[in-house]
Amino acid sequence: MFEFLKKLTKPRRILKKGIQQRMIGVLAFMLIGGFGASLVGLAKAQITDSDFFRLMAQSQQLSDTAIPAERGVIYDRNMTVLAQSATVWNVNMNPELLSKYPEEAKNEIFMNLEKILGLTQEELEEKASYKQYNSIKIKSKIEKADRDKMLKFLKGTYIYQPANSKPKKYAYSGVISLEEDVKRYYPYASLGAQVIGCIGSDNNGLAGLESKYDSMLTGIDGRLISARANNSSIKNIEYQSAYNAVQGTSLVLTLDSSIQRYLDDALKECYETSQCDTCYGIVMDVKTGAILAMSTQSGYDPNEPYKLYDEKISAGIDAIENETEKKSAKSTAVYQQWRNRAVSDTYEPGSVYKVITMAAGLEENVVDYDETFTCTGSIHVVDRNYWCHNHSGHGTETLTQGLMNSCNPFFITIGQRLGVDTFYKYFEAFGFTQKTGIDLSGEASPTAGVTYFKKDDMTKVNLASCSFGQSFQVSAIQMLTAINAVANGGKLMKPYVVGKTLDSDGNVISTTAPVVKRQVISESTSEKILASMEQVSTAGTAKNSYVAGYRVAGKTGTSDKLTGQQGDYIASFAGCAPANNPEISIIIVVDKPQGATGGGAVAAPVAAEVIEETLSYLNTERQYNDSEKDKLDVQVPDVTTKGVSEAKEAINEKELKVRVVGDGDTVVSQMPVYGQYIPQGGVVFLYTDDDKRCSYVEVPDFTGMTISQVNREAVDAGINVKISGNSLTATGLTAYRQSVEKGKEIECGSTVTVYFRTTTGVNDH
Repeated sequence: MFEFLKKLTKPRRILKKGIQQRMIGVLAFMLIGGFGASLVGLAKAQITDSDFFRLMAQSQQLSDTAIPAERGVIYDRNMTVLAQSATVWNVNMNPELLSKYPEEAKNEIFMNLEKILGLTQEELEEKASYKQYNSIKIKSKIEKADRDKMLKFLKGTYIYQPANSKPKKYAYSGVISLEEDVKRYYPYASLGAQVIGCIGSDNNGLAGLESKYDSMLTGIDGRLISARANNSSIKNIEYQSAYNAVQGTSLVLTLDSSIQRYLDDALKECYETSQCDTCYGIVMDVKTGAILAMSTQSGYDPNEPYKLYDEKISAGIDAIENETEKKSAKSTAVYQQWRNRAVSDTYEPGSVYKVITMAAGLEENVVDYDETFTCTGSIHVVDRNYWCHNHSGHGTETLTQGLMNSCNPFFITIGQRLGVDTFYKYFEAFGFTQKTGIDLSGEASPTAGVTYFKKDDMTKVNLASCSFGQSFQVSAIQMLTAINAVANGGKLMKPYVVGKTLDSDGNVISTTAPVVKRQVISESTSEKILASMEQVSTAGTAKNSYVAGYRVAGKTGTSDKLTGQQGDYIASFAGCAPANNPEISIIIVVDKPQGATGGGAVAAPVAAEVIEETLSYLNTERQYNDSEKDKLDVQVPDVTTKGVSEAKEAINEKELKVRVVGDGDTVVSQMPVYGQYIPQGGVVFLYTDDDKRCSYVEVPDFTGMTISQVNREAVDAGINVKISGNSLTATGLTAYRQSVEKGKEIECGSTVTVYFRTTTGVNDH
């Protein structure tokens, strides 16, 4: 029976054992497969994908923050800062973490951000809606004052009291942080804006020197590497490693901020009074080619480069109804206001070019300096007549008189004598077939067959028009460089703006040396032309450029504007001073002036203002002739503490007028004070009682008055006037500008400069 039962149960035991063995096999396979997969994955992670996981770990454990470098400083030649970077801060939000803050804490944060940063609730709500981000910028480049307020705020904590639970703390600094950045500042706003240029929001150069020297000005960013604890909290930093930022290379310019201001101010006044499209000018150091000032009007402020500063243009854009067109027009206008037209624009130079024709003629001996020519009002060349601007003719005139009169037939005759080949030789030698090479971006590129005639294509007719500055185009920097060669004894200089570069410690890296490209004409030819140009400024078409004591040498130009309507002109002046030993050369170009349109009436007075202020600033000694000495200003004597009768006598000896204010017997104060210079026939106020002192008077409007009318009006008003303009040889002088605006109140006896010009005898077109 037992054996029988044993036989019955044996298959079951075998079956059970088989199942167990299979289960053990499956389990072993799973274990071996799992461990194998893990080993393969581990090997893959450690070998194949090691770089990937290492970077992942570093991104979670390390914080790598860039420390932005400051751009190099831009200085003028006297080390006055024109552009400089400074530390500012960006404010960032962590929307991901903020979404976990209670609503009350979030409202408290928003309320403080609105108060400190001027942001609106709607702006903050929008930023906070990006919950997938752990950092988003909410305010860029805040100043130190706002940064200090933010730091004080970020020390705070919001304590939240849930119902039936312990209070919870929510740190403001957990969701709001400050990040260091840099901002570019231009302390003098629009001063020299087109030369200096501007930068974008990412600190890259957009225009001017900021763009040209962007790679040099841009520094090397630093880094702040922080190791964090495993909770990634910014507060749990275990160690930090900082790599300081390196400031970019600094530029020391040849610009002089004072001379730049003189040029800027004179051109701004010209822009407003002439109602021109634009005007621009350059002042150059005659001996070196260094640019002392360069300006284009209307200007802009590089602190706000995308703001339109020309009200006339802004009004035109605002009138555009189509929003797409309006946006496009504004963008174009913004880029145009950055444009340095003194370098980038071309124009027909007109009669200013007659100086170059004269230089070539004298150098090649095709005309004698004392030669005479009879102008009948026109000249016939091949198949056409060329008219002089004086259709009745100038009659017989010397070469100097021909330049003074800006006589077209005389200079056409010189051009025909030179012939195409020789004319072209000097056209090329004076630099009109190539860029000047100035270290500014955007210089206009001369192109044969486009901006000037190819030599092989030039005819006698073309030569005739080119001889008096028509039928070709130049840039202002080209024209001034050529005039500068005449002024410095015949040497064509390479103009430049950057004088030195400095490293971050202020050490000199490089210095720009003056470059003489070539000797174009002889010194003797140069001297003759300067003598003639001085006569042009004294009694010729450029008489409005005259400055007493500074012997200006100049030439005016008026040319048809190639684009636009009939009767649109470019008015210009180019010259140097002092004529006997030139220190500065200057060019003024006025595009499409309204009213008076000639270079003699519009551009020459601007040049006179800049020349006088610049040479006075440079302490250049004035050399007066006898006629000028007779009209010199008078120094006011010191009569304080003297009796009234004695004081009057001392002032009358100077041929000055006296006004006594008060009933006392002794002078207690005077205006103008001792040592000041006032015009002959001016008035001195003597005060015998300070309580009765005449304090202020209203400045009259002198515009349109003659010199005698201005003097009478000034005396009646109780102020003195300084006359600026050629009062020796010019006729028909009238006031067109005054240094103090009409209606402004100034102290009795103060001096106001009144600028005069004439429209008689200055026509050159």
